[in-house]
Amino acid sequence: MKLMRVGEAGSEKPALFDADGKIRDLSGHVADIGGEAITPAGLAKIAAIDPKSLPEIAPGRIGACVAGTGKFICIGLNYSDHAAETGAAVPSEPIIFMKATSAIVGPNDNVIIPRGSEKTDWEVELGVVIGKTAKYVTEAEALDYVAGYCVSNDVSERAFQTERSGQWTKGKSCDTFGPIGPWLVTKDEIPQPQNLGMWLTVNGQKMQNGSSKTMVYGVAFLVSYLSQFMSLHPGDVISTGTPPGVGMGLKPPRYLKAGDVVELGIEGLGTQKQAFVADR
Repeated sequence: MKLMRVGEAGSEKPALFDADGKIRDLSGHVADIGGEAITPAGLAKIAAIDPKSLPEIAPGRIGACVAGTGKFICIGLNYSDHAAETGAAVPSEPIIFMKATSAIVGPNDNVIIPRGSEKTDWEVELGVVIGKTAKYVTEAEALDYVAGYCVSNDVSERAFQTERSGQWTKGKSCDTFGPIGPWLVTKDEIPQPQNLGMWLTVNGQKMQNGSSKTMVYGVAFLVSYLSQFMSLHPGDVISTGTPPGVGMGLKPPRYLKAGDVVELGIEGLGTQKQAFVADR
């Protein structure tokens, strides 16, 4: 299934994107796409509904594909080829940092370049949405705790991230720096999350063209690994790292400015398109 949320910010309706490309209203069956609705029982309930029995919704603004995210966890330097372009060594364990949930926006919403930013950058990433509480789970059972996958753009301000004291979070958490969606694609539609093509363009120019197969630490490992340190709950999102082609890795580096348009997508998970605008 492809689950989504449609409507103005703060008033999104839960919806299903059906096989005919129509958006179907799920609000008569679930309160939102998150929490109980994306547990195994909740997804089974939605799967039992005949899509044609649901009212059709006219296309409009698409919201973030999951609501009520408690944790937005990101993994750094998780692609061997991306680590190489930045001159960094592949880490012996996953690099974990948090992106503030207040950064989450819809996949096609404007991204605001924060005041004082000189190095706003792009990162197409595979997002993993947790579907049931995971604590101390093994790698073998880890995917049982995944509800599905989505496209994530881990927008980053590199000067805030790496040139100012402290950790990476402040360079990753600016408002609008977390577009996710358009869909939460349930895991039954993505049997091989470690073999998905990924791409990103800036103003129509291809910048990233990679695959999740070059991920150092795969989805199952990451879910298991993270669950050793913290409980993962339904609606939590793990953004799993980016392939090469980010602005920071170019020679010379290239960063985003107001008026730039970024488009990105992952095989089977849909596409995003964001205009970058200056903060006022």
